Amino acid sequence: MVFGQASRVLVRRFTTSAARRSQEWQQEGVPGSNLPFNIHNKTKLTLYFILFFGSGLTAPFILLRRHLLLEYSK
Repeated sequence: MVFGQASRVLVRRFTTSAARRSQEWQQEGVPGSNLPFNIHNKTKLTLYFILFFGSGLTAPFILLRRHLLLEYSK
């Protein structure tokens, strides 16, 4: 019983402090204020998107090519 009460108190303290901390960097009504990158520089944002999605889309093809080259070089 005591452990349950103590854990509830700890969870309550953590969730309230986490919610309080998260509001420090957010601004209500400002688009993009809660994103981890700047959306106002369009060129930099475009390059980030190309690198992020391009790396994820090309990685399987590069790995497949590597495995095929290793298999045929034996």
